[in-house]
Amino acid sequence: MLNQHKPFLKTLSGKKQDKPPFWFMRQAGRYLPEYRALRAEKGGFLAMAFDPKAACEITMQPIRRFEMDAAIIFSDILTIPMALGQHLEFVAGEGPKLGELNISKLKYDDDILQPVYEALSKTSAQLKAENYTNTALIGFSGAPWTVATYMIEGGSSKDFMKTKLFAYQQPDLFDELIEILTNSTAQYLIKQVEAGAETLQIFDSWAGALDAESFEKYSIEPIKKIISQVREKYPDIPIIGFPKGAGTGLIKFAKQTGITAIGLDSQTHPQWAAQNLQSLMPVQGNLDPMMLMAGGEKMQKAAALIMENFASKPYIFNLGHGIHKDTPIAHVEKLVETLRG
Repeated sequence: MLNQHKPFLKTLSGKKQDKPPFWFMRQAGRYLPEYRALRAEKGGFLAMAFDPKAACEITMQPIRRFEMDAAIIFSDILTIPMALGQHLEFVAGEGPKLGELNISKLKYDDDILQPVYEALSKTSAQLKAENYTNTALIGFSGAPWTVATYMIEGGSSKDFMKTKLFAYQQPDLFDELIEILTNSTAQYLIKQVEAGAETLQIFDSWAGALDAESFEKYSIEPIKKIISQVREKYPDIPIIGFPKGAGTGLIKFAKQTGITAIGLDSQTHPQWAAQNLQSLMPVQGNLDPMMLMAGGEKMQKAAALIMENFASKPYIFNLGHGIHKDTPIAHVEKLVETLRG
């Protein structure tokens, strides 16, 4: 049963709020001194993400400072490759590095992800204990296409050449990988809801790398299957889709995947989104993170323009991608002040 008194969840159910609920992607992270202090104590990223107590604490940090309307559990989209048996490490200054991929040896082990579920349960309890009774808890995953790019490239990529060539030259094997990711991600999200997540977000961070035909096959269709499997168990769970860089493909994505709301990147004009997407469902977004980093009057005007364009229907204010690590806290404070009117 959803806590419909929470503004975030009310918005997802299609009810417009007087002031937009808000949260920020990567709201828990390196721009916060309390996060940096905990990281120095605990060590690397994975050590914190797989320590339920630490992950709960990190999730709560921005809520205590800014009282966002939603907390997103501190984790990573690359937990699924780990659960499938692919080696993962985070190298300082370089980001994620994954081991050699052997699709025939991939086997999903949900036990590896138990710390994530425990962190969600702890955070759900902690929100109540600290009286953040209007704050919703978000669970999340990466989308199959995006996760596949990391598994094949062995890390981040600018052109996704290895992944695209793999998909074009070995389509049957690539389809097998997408199917494995689709089924394991659905199971992962179901377990997150069981652990206390009140809504879910699916990040297709590299959807913009796909051509139109591949976008339907490797972004829309797998996400549609994931949502169908999740809704078999939890028919009322709201799910936000974030296909970054999808452009006009956002319309088809919104209509075909079964999502509850659609997340917008900073390249999506709010006026276009209001006309073409907000008539279909609530939207979420989409201030440029660099605008937040820059701050000042221009940031406030940009936020005001987003709010003005989306004011007539339900929407959630967010960024078009994650907060940059060098963002001054004072700029976040000012944005929060602007959002609260």
